[in-house]
Amino acid sequence: MSIERTAVAVQMKERPDTDGFPTASGWEVSKPLRFNADWQGNNADPQRETEVRLLWTPEWLFLRFCARFRVVTVFPDAQPNGRRDQLWERDVAEVFLQPDPSQPRRYKEFEVSPNGFWIDLDIAPGQKHDLKSGLGRRVVLDQAAKTWVAELALPMKCLVERFDPAATWRVNVYRVEGASEPRFYSAWQPTRTPAPNFHVPEAFGKLVFVPEPTAARVADLPNWRAR
Repeated sequence: MSIERTAVAVQMKERPDTDGFPTASGWEVSKPLRFNADWQGNNADPQRETEVRLLWTPEWLFLRFCARFRVVTVFPDAQPNGRRDQLWERDVAEVFLQPDPSQPRRYKEFEVSPNGFWIDLDIAPGQKHDLKSGLGRRVVLDQAAKTWVAELALPMKCLVERFDPAATWRVNVYRVEGASEPRFYSAWQPTRTPAPNFHVPEAFGKLVFVPEPTAARVADLPNWRAR
């Protein structure tokens, strides 16, 4: 049985950088969540660890994935704007967001690859539509350090009609690495399915929004790191 974890998005107080993303120091106010085990919570691999930080403003939800890797496998082509169908068939970092937990089978899916390609989807029972979110992304791949860092800027208006920072959302974050099976499928909140499957909203954790990273509030929110 999985422990339900809580991710915390911290309000961004600093001005964004010239690209419209949080500054390096701005990201540091958000305590990271980390994971390196597979989708069942087994086979931990520190060389494939993923760190995720979240920040918010009333207009944007920002995520930063810092991914350690063994190998990188990417598609060489995409649409002119960087969108790529079937992106999950190569290396990606993914976030599934469910702003309305009262609709447990509806959520938004966002993926980004080590070379900056992306896809966004609106998921509902028996349906999968392009979200056309207007997301922004910035990716840096460091082959020498064997890391890649992807930042996503998700417009709140593509997620909710009116953002309420007092609301509790549902969320899960994932990584996929490898050119062919068996690939490495990792999850912050393990789905524990027999075969790799990220589309398990019952396994999502909580996402809360806080105005500042006070030590007292963080102490009330255990299980940052996957066990």
